[in-house]
Amino acid sequence: MIKKRNGLFLLMLFVFCCLRAQINTDYVMIIGRNALYFEDYVLSIQYFNKVIGAKPYLYEPYFFRGLAKYNLDDFTGAEKDLTSAIDRNPYVSRSYQLRGLTRANLEKYKDAESDFRMAIKYDPQNPVLWQNLAVTAVKCEEWDRAASVIDSMLQFSPRNTDGYLMRTHVAVKQGDSITAHRMIEEAVKCDKYSPEVYTTRAMLHVENERYEDAENDMNRAVDLMPGDASHYINRALIRYYRNNLRGAMEDYDIALYIDPKSFTGHYNRGLLRMQVGDDNRAIEDFDKILEIDPDNTMARFNRGLLRDNTGDYNGAIEDYTRVINDYPNFEYGYQCRAAVRRKVGDNKGADADEVWLLKRQMQSYNGNQNADKDTAKVKEDKVRKRSDRNVRNYHKMVVSDDAVGKQYATVYRGKVQNRKVYVELEPMFALTYYEQPQEINEQTHYYKAIEDLNKSEYMPYTLLLTNKERALSKIEVDRHFSDVDVQSKNIVENENDLYPRLARALDYYLVQDFDASINDLNIALTLEGDVWIVYLVRALVRYKQLEIMQMNRAGEDEFAKSNSDKSLSNINYKLVKSDLDKIIDIVPDFVYAYYNRGNVFCKLSDYKSAIVDYTKAIELNSEFAEAYYNRGLAKIYLGDTEKGISDLSKAGELGLYSAYNVIKRFKNSDE
Repeated sequence: MIKKRNGLFLLMLFVFCCLRAQINTDYVMIIGRNALYFEDYVLSIQYFNKVIGAKPYLYEPYFFRGLAKYNLDDFTGAEKDLTSAIDRNPYVSRSYQLRGLTRANLEKYKDAESDFRMAIKYDPQNPVLWQNLAVTAVKCEEWDRAASVIDSMLQFSPRNTDGYLMRTHVAVKQGDSITAHRMIEEAVKCDKYSPEVYTTRAMLHVENERYEDAENDMNRAVDLMPGDASHYINRALIRYYRNNLRGAMEDYDIALYIDPKSFTGHYNRGLLRMQVGDDNRAIEDFDKILEIDPDNTMARFNRGLLRDNTGDYNGAIEDYTRVINDYPNFEYGYQCRAAVRRKVGDNKGADADEVWLLKRQMQSYNGNQNADKDTAKVKEDKVRKRSDRNVRNYHKMVVSDDAVGKQYATVYRGKVQNRKVYVELEPMFALTYYEQPQEINEQTHYYKAIEDLNKSEYMPYTLLLTNKERALSKIEVDRHFSDVDVQSKNIVENENDLYPRLARALDYYLVQDFDASINDLNIALTLEGDVWIVYLVRALVRYKQLEIMQMNRAGEDEFAKSNSDKSLSNINYKLVKSDLDKIIDIVPDFVYAYYNRGNVFCKLSDYKSAIVDYTKAIELNSEFAEAYYNRGLAKIYLGDTEKGISDLSKAGELGLYSAYNVIKRFKNSDE
């Protein structure tokens, strides 16, 4: 009897341990997907490693780890993980889709095609899969197959703008200008507010030398997305074709303000400056190019010409020599070097160059066709492709290798891979240790009580108020895992001390363990009930949980639903609002609580209340750009576009430059 009881006890213990392991792995999966959703890819991989170690027979951790590696450009590792996921469950469309993308990035186009066809087998009316299948044909330059795939997709997705743009691109490659123009007009009908359709149509107009129409289309693209440097570069080229050098120069100036490292911008502006005699500033442009690409022979030759013009003869000789070393049969290079060697008194060197030129002329006269392929006569166009290595084209403007249509990026859909720009609220303000670096210095967000806390010994790192959080590096992730252990010891030694709980809650938040973070914050509030900073962190963590819950409920298409829905089912935005209400009661001058509560009201579609809170935030801080921005959107959502645009304009004036893009979109939507 005793043995039976002992056996029953051991069996129950075994079952309990198995259940506990099940719960733990599910929980770790949830945290890993939290990290993936917020683009903490390095952190998410660590969590998925744990799940794989405990349950290597599941497909999902391999899939999600592969997705994280894909986003880190580790395509080899991603392919291996996705193969493991498919081995464990061969009936999931998204696994084939993502493996197809990794293989496309590894230039395994036939393998990628096979994967996309398998994905389509399980999800036959998914236009993204058909587009990716078409991409494999494009990459293999199988234009007829690409056209057939896109045509099939457009039959069940006739309003697909990307499909028409791809079909335009393929028609151009097929030499079918009639179809190309018909397809681009269909794209414009589908989405007249997409800058991409106008840039594509503009390039088609350029092909047909209809430069005025092309410039009109580029004007439209610039209006719709004024922060994209490529639009100005494309319009500058069109203006150059129209001999509007001043306008072209202005566009290159704007493009380089937006993207200071643009190769095309610097090269073409350098050529324009040469044409108008602005030699010193042209040298600056070619200097920039050679910083980016030290082996760029054509930029070096242009700089040699400019140095020659400005009296820097030794510098010119140096550049000419480098070019001649790369292109030993470039006659004009020898001619230029001979002339500048005479200027510095190097008659022997000049004689040697001139003798070489004389021999070259004799070879040409005698019909020697083996002198060098570089001597082949080149078509006298105004432009050259960037991949063109013919040094004799040094004086031509640069265009991208695929001027008509774009190379369609293969991206996996879902929030973490979303590359399109949507009009959405500026994010909540968080209390954290990390902030994204900003290219343009924006307003510093400050609150004295937080500054006082930073001066104390309570917090291990400097706290920041920001709505531009960033993902952690692996070193930072490991540090916060270690800090959890440190703070756990502090909590044991100081059970009634609030701050170790707060510090550990922030550590848990940063490693995306939201449930553990909230548990610590709840306990912290029992220790000292009215500490507003705890409410602030808890409001943020709850808000982040809701984002993930909404993403999971959006459908199986992007990420499969998980048990996280159950664990978050009792949380709603009103709980977040109640925390922010409490902060406002305790510290009514804390401007970010009003702003954050305004965001919550927007999530609840209560835009009138949101406007009240944003207005209060602006009263407390008249230079609060994000509050103007969000209030502008709230007003627009209520139908007051004019006042909304006024607020967006103020946000742009205060440094939130993305507001100008939004203004353009809403203005154009009223036309």
